[in-house]
Amino acid sequence: MTPHGPYPPSPWHLTGDMLVSLWRVPVDELPRWPLPPGVRPWVLRRRCTLVTFWVDYRPGGVLAYREFLVGLAVRHRRGLAATAVAVWVDDERSLAGGRALWGIPKELGVLRVHSDADGMRSELVPSGAAPVRAGHLDRLRLPFPLVARTRLVQRLPDGTVGRIPVRIGGRAAVGRTVMSADPAADLSFLGRRRPVVSLTVRDFRGVVGER
Repeated sequence: MTPHGPYPPSPWHLTGDMLVSLWRVPVDELPRWPLPPGVRPWVLRRRCTLVTFWVDYRPGGVLAYREFLVGLAVRHRRGLAATAVAVWVDDERSLAGGRALWGIPKELGVLRVHSDADGMRSELVPSGAAPVRAGHLDRLRLPFPLVARTRLVQRLPDGTVGRIPVRIGGRAAVGRTVMSADPAADLSFLGRRRPVVSLTVRDFRGVVGER
């Protein structure tokens, strides 16, 4: 137990493996996700840009759990950022901390994320909803470490808008991902389309938030 509650204080230092996919989806195929005040989707040629993350956070970071996150590219102020619009985790401390510290709309679900030398396999079973599955096969390992930085723009619990820094670095491999989802589910667009690009990031080190 910390002074902030039953979860680690910000920032969170995390490590593990992840599968990242970038999608371009027509605006009218997406759910009507609520966005923070002053934030609007980044729309280009009637399509939105999304990034999905399947993550196996392992011991060595502040928490060990599994997560599936959908991030939407947005405009905020005069720049581009991202907003986490749908997130499931299998750990109550991660759920409580994500909501209280940064306004990330985490829900509980059953998640399985398995990685091996050739790729990753993942499954999410949300509470009371149909499963979402992903299979990824690595094709090309990048000869240099991948480092990425962004900011999540979220509506904080006090009603204000926060910009949460996120930094990730690790060994990456580009490959092919196939995802499946129930045609009637909110995430059905994942089963109807193929991502623009997908990659795995192994043994990543990441930091979410700041002091």
